[in-house]
Amino acid sequence: MLNQIITSLLETDLYKFSMGQAIYHQFPSYTTTWSFKCRNKDVHFTEEMVEEIKRQIKLYCELQFTEDELEYLSSITWFQRSYVDFLRLWHPRFEEYTITTDAECGLFIETKGTWLNTSMYEIPTLAIVNEVYFRMQYDYDDLYESFKEKLQEKVNWLVTGKYKIGAFSEFGIRRRLSAQAQELAVIELKKAHLDGSLFVGTSNVYLAKKHGLKPVGTMAHEWIMCVGQGNHKHNPAYSNWYALDAWVKEYGVLNGTALTDAITTDCFLRDFQLTYATLFSGVRHDSGDPMEWGDKMIAHYDKLGLDATTKTLLFSDSLDFERAHKINEYFKGRAKVAFGIGTYIANDTKVPALNIVMKTTECNGQDVAKISDVAGKGMCKNPDYVDYLQRCIDWRMNHE
Repeated sequence: MLNQIITSLLETDLYKFSMGQAIYHQFPSYTTTWSFKCRNKDVHFTEEMVEEIKRQIKLYCELQFTEDELEYLSSITWFQRSYVDFLRLWHPRFEEYTITTDAECGLFIETKGTWLNTSMYEIPTLAIVNEVYFRMQYDYDDLYESFKEKLQEKVNWLVTGKYKIGAFSEFGIRRRLSAQAQELAVIELKKAHLDGSLFVGTSNVYLAKKHGLKPVGTMAHEWIMCVGQGNHKHNPAYSNWYALDAWVKEYGVLNGTALTDAITTDCFLRDFQLTYATLFSGVRHDSGDPMEWGDKMIAHYDKLGLDATTKTLLFSDSLDFERAHKINEYFKGRAKVAFGIGTYIANDTKVPALNIVMKTTECNGQDVAKISDVAGKGMCKNPDYVDYLQRCIDWRMNHE
């Protein structure tokens, strides 16, 4: 039996609250289904692990926000009193989870309920699954030692200027080795004197509050998928327009980093015209070749008559410091560049990290899907719906 893993409802990514407020104000009746998937083919969760995961999720569901935590959220510019008051009453519901051993990897997890609730479950659930697995599958103390050694080496690379990556944040909560490991990484990066790199914060709101760092995060694919595809009267090829419009309605010019690859970046650019491109401070890359994507975004800003050097290109796809260094060098002087780096910072040990996800698979009783810039990142249960979505996108791209 392990110690409680999630001890605060702040222990999630900031974008869950950013999306949560917009859901609360604009889509409170939407319902979603979320499904867990382990992409590692050689990983198996034992019955003992599954029971411990259940126990940990029950403990998480007993948590409530403290007044101190709510005061902290209120201090973030774009959060409104109405949403913070809602969080004062909110807590997770274990009744909305289904957890069994009925899966190829030995662990089946599904959550069903209002989008307002189920969206909040994703990150803590994945953090719990990760930590339970690594503590019960391996000699954790030995793994943690290898983590510390690798972390020190990586921090030294930034201190000595071997890699200069500019501004970057830690994004690792969902795939971290453990809460202990993630916190150590944040502490070490905060206190280090870096040469050519700037550690600006973490997506983990709990750690940001605890260590006086900037909490970082705007929107995830679920936002575009549910806003764009949850209303069954919408043409899903216009998912980005609906999502961007609702975001601007909620936040205006605040909190504006647009995610481009929910239904391909090319389709996104059809909707990311002058108004949105001006209002949003930048865009986030999460699939496909980062250099090609960045070139495409800069060309798009140029076409619209906007100065790309005033916009941020945020990269967050499977990064390490070497890749980030190359990307930073490539775009130097052409745009602002920033990085969100997750697994490489929070779970780099002598054994492979888990590649686990929880994705929205239904919204309002109907399938939803993501079609990224590369194959293999989607998780829709219904191939017919993916085919329908792809045909809608193709028709728009070829006829508009």
